[in-house]
Amino acid sequence: MKNLTHKLLSKLIDRSLYLFVRFITGIRPKPAKDFDFPTERNVYYANHGSHGDFVMVWIALPKAWRNVARPVAGADYWLKGKIRPFIINHVFNGLLIMRNGNNPSAITAQMSQALTNNDSLIIFPEGTRNTDDNVLLLPFKSGIYHLARENPDVRFIPIWIDNINRVLPKGQLAPVPLICDVNIGKPIQIQENEDKDAFLTRTRNALLDLAPAAKRVAYENRTTSQGANT
Repeated sequence: MKNLTHKLLSKLIDRSLYLFVRFITGIRPKPAKDFDFPTERNVYYANHGSHGDFVMVWIALPKAWRNVARPVAGADYWLKGKIRPFIINHVFNGLLIMRNGNNPSAITAQMSQALTNNDSLIIFPEGTRNTDDNVLLLPFKSGIYHLARENPDVRFIPIWIDNINRVLPKGQLAPVPLICDVNIGKPIQIQENEDKDAFLTRTRNALLDLAPAAKRVAYENRTTSQGANT
C-alpha cells in the first residue's frame, strides 16, 4: 500500500510540476521529430543559473527522452528534510552524488554505471550556479571530460537555458512569471586522443553558440572592453 501511495503521489507531483513550470515559463517539449539521436545514453549538459535548471531541461525533452533522463544532483542538498528526498527520488529519479567528497573518480563511475543501464543524465559542467550577470558562462570543470573519456560512445548534447535565473533568482522562494527558452544543440562525442583542454573548449563553445545572439554580442563587447583597459 505504501509503494502504491508513493507511486500515485509521485505521478501527481510530476504532473503538477510539469503544468506549473510550463505556465510560469512558457516552456514546451520539443517535437520528437527534431531529435536525430536515440532516447537513451545521452548526457544533456546545460548552463547553470538556478535550482530550477534541471526541471527546464526535463520539460523541454520529448516524453520518450524525458522518461530516461536523470538529473545529477547534490545529495547534500536533496537529502535534507522529507519533501526534497521524495521529489528527487520518486519524481525525477535523480542520481545523487556527494559533491564535497574527495573521490571524483567514484562520481564518474557512478554516472558511468547509470549510462551503462541505458539511462540518460542531466549535468551542469560549470559546477556551481552562475549568479554574475557579467559572465555569460563559467569555465567548465573537468568532470565532463572524464565522463566522456570513460564513455566514448555516449552523446553529449548542449542545452542553453535562457532567463530562468530571472524567474527564480538566488535567495528568492516565489517564482516570477517570465517567458523562458531552452535551445537544444547537436550531439557531441569525444574524439580519439582528444585531450582535456580541447574537449572542454569544444563542449563549452558548443553551449555558448546556443546563447541568444544579443547576449553573446554584449558579453564579447564587455570582454573586449575589459581587455583594452588592462
